[in-house]
Amino acid sequence: MAASDRMVLGPLVASIDQGTSSTRFLVFNAKTAELLSHHQVEIQQKFPKEGWVEQDPKEILKSVHECVERTCEKLQQLNIDIANIKAIGVSNQRETTVVWDKTTGEPLYNAIVWLDLRTQSTVERLLKRIPGKNKSFFKFRTGLPLSTYFSAVKLRWLLDNVEEIRQAVDDGRAMFGTIDSWLIWSLTGGKSGGVHCTDVTNASRTMLFNIHSLEWDPELCQFFDIPMEILPKVRSSSEIYGLMKSGALTGVPISGCLGDQSAALVGQMCFQDGQAKNTYGTGCFLLCNTGQKSVFSEHGLLTTIAYKLGRDKPVCYALEGSVAIAGAVVRWLRDNLGIVRTSQEVEKLAAEAGTSYGCYFVPAFSGLYAPYWEPSARGIICGLTQFTNKNHIAFAALEAVCFQTREILDAMNKDCGIPLSQLQVDGGMTNNKVLMQLQSDILCIPVVKPSMPETTALGAAMAAGAAEGVGIWSLNPGDLTAVTCERFEPQINPEESEYRYARWKKAVMKSMGWETSEAPSNVISIVSLRIESTED
Repeated sequence: MAASDRMVLGPLVASIDQGTSSTRFLVFNAKTAELLSHHQVEIQQKFPKEGWVEQDPKEILKSVHECVERTCEKLQQLNIDIANIKAIGVSNQRETTVVWDKTTGEPLYNAIVWLDLRTQSTVERLLKRIPGKNKSFFKFRTGLPLSTYFSAVKLRWLLDNVEEIRQAVDDGRAMFGTIDSWLIWSLTGGKSGGVHCTDVTNASRTMLFNIHSLEWDPELCQFFDIPMEILPKVRSSSEIYGLMKSGALTGVPISGCLGDQSAALVGQMCFQDGQAKNTYGTGCFLLCNTGQKSVFSEHGLLTTIAYKLGRDKPVCYALEGSVAIAGAVVRWLRDNLGIVRTSQEVEKLAAEAGTSYGCYFVPAFSGLYAPYWEPSARGIICGLTQFTNKNHIAFAALEAVCFQTREILDAMNKDCGIPLSQLQVDGGMTNNKVLMQLQSDILCIPVVKPSMPETTALGAAMAAGAAEGVGIWSLNPGDLTAVTCERFEPQINPEESEYRYARWKKAVMKSMGWETSEAPSNVISIVSLRIESTED
């Protein structure tokens, strides 16, 4: 590209994509949706106890600043003027819960990540107060079952267990938010006038939000005993929330905000009723746009807000199937078992095996999400023989991601009544061609992957660029350059697919009922005492 061409790129839109495993900052051409530059920083996950998953909110914020500055440096090296960046969108890991002190700007505890299971006893205690211990009691208000997954129970745990947070609430210093709220507040000034807000998509994942009235629900807040004054103001997904107050992009408006899965739905242009996408990240999330009507699932799916692209625009809903562990299983093979050094090696091992050789892997590390909502499940690898090696386990891990997607697609087809004829996919794992081919084989339908897989960041950028007062991005799919796609067609016969899927379902049944919160606490100490005594 000649320097003279670079100067006429026109307006640019940027996107903060804060995921579970990494933070990225990406800059797009608003006319063509072309990705011009980006920077990525991996985020540390902490596992202080069995089932606990935490992150440092300050590390997350620092990673955002680093990604912004490094991307701006890269753009300047490309002779692209960063003054052309007219808006910034935020997409974020959802449900992850942060409480901070508005007078100091400091977090009062680590962020409790969406995958965290410490709240199982909180859930069980709350269930006792619901008629018939019905997990779905609030479903018609929230779209969600009572589960460890959502923010309200995480916040309840923090209020019950962290003295600093209780004290800050009593003193009127506490602020609650999901990651989007923490970032927007911090980036728009923090303790010096930061904007405390969230958007409807993130609010709809807290279990405190009425998805019909689009307001925090006083009865739900009362049930969870959450003080409403600590909650952020709820806004649409596309409007100016505030301006960047520091760094290379000082003065640029933050004008888009979408939970990551909603952002991917927008980025995949799924604006029509019945269009669906599946994102393969740390977890796996299949969303189907149901338009302006909220559809309630009979088969274990969630009803969630897809987007509201402007203050005066209608709200659109989606049915969602959530799988807790997808890319996280690859990270587990790398970090916990050490059978690969990089994520890319999993594809190579699986390709060498070509089959799992009867080995099945259910990665229920955080219980099972859709369609079971079974927190007692734990991960199992079964069907092992002396012939089984790490290649087969790698293949079984990838196959597990595909089987889990098949389960939620089956549920979606039953709820919607019209089976999907193809699956649109995105997310980091879609670079794995073995996984994509397996997914097509197991679903018995084509899998379609856009050549530019950064659809989550693109969706947040689109929302930011389309906001009133910015107005440099049209959300009409026809206005964007046609996106090229890669297609994967099924290559095995449906009978073989059904046979493998039936065996997987058998393995899932075996994974259930492993954990109860009433497990005797002295079991581990008895075992360790016996070990010590035998060593004497």
